[in-house]
Amino acid sequence: MRDRETRGLVLMLLPYLFGISVLVALPAIVTFALALYEYDLIRSPRFVGLGNFDELVDDEVFRISVRNSLMFILFAVPLRLAGAVALALLLHRRFRGVGAYRTAGVLPTVVPDVAYALLWLWIFNPLYGPLNLALEALGGPTPRWLTDPRAAQWAVIVMSLFTIGEGFLVALATRQSLPHELYELADLEAAKPWYVFGRVTLPLMAPTLLLLLFRDTIFSFQANFVPALIVTEGGPPPYATTYLPLFVYQNAFEYLRYGYAAAATVSMFLITAAIVYIQYRIVRRWRHAFVV
Repeated sequence: MRDRETRGLVLMLLPYLFGISVLVALPAIVTFALALYEYDLIRSPRFVGLGNFDELVDDEVFRISVRNSLMFILFAVPLRLAGAVALALLLHRRFRGVGAYRTAGVLPTVVPDVAYALLWLWIFNPLYGPLNLALEALGGPTPRWLTDPRAAQWAVIVMSLFTIGEGFLVALATRQSLPHELYELADLEAAKPWYVFGRVTLPLMAPTLLLLLFRDTIFSFQANFVPALIVTEGGPPPYATTYLPLFVYQNAFEYLRYGYAAAATVSMFLITAAIVYIQYRIVRRWRHAFVV
């Protein structure tokens, strides 16, 4: 009986193992191997060892793309996580119409990336875009979203803040699973909302928020690709919105430097791993300090 159950579990796992092997493991191995070669789909691959990585160090555009990606993560990831948690805390209670508000929070995430980028291309239009028209009506500044380098960087960040549906759903499920008795006790003691959030809600949600932080950091390296390609096209000059994914895309499919693009991809993986490790160490130290 146990052998039959084991075989059944193995059969159920086979499609997932096949998918991971074909769609994740195999491409990763090919990418790591290709990073050691110079290859353009025309000539035979030529082994260059670490030559591609040496060239990346001296490539000014690569350094700019790394800096842009790190700045994007520095601002976008905390804002996205804070937005997801704020929506979860705001909409975790049941009231009339809450389902519609929850759906509205998730909806931008399921819109195709290209359609989403084209919508924001219209919103950010400096002449007839609704954002600048509204800012002008309110007497506020009207940035040149698509032509000013700093404004373009913030435009990409703003676009990412509305695609927090997955994080919102995870945070919502986590908040709804917290014990009600703790909040009833806080009400009996007349604890203030900010105290309850800092001493009850946040510590209990911390493990899930940590996973969301790691996931969003990894996701953010790819989240800016479509906006940078369609909305800002990597500009305005000098490479204000050229992020690492766009740098990889341009070298692979525009310049046909597949080995060089693979080396940039490996570098992006290593940078992501380093950032996630640093975040883990910081959060772990914070949790230990909180327990003490």
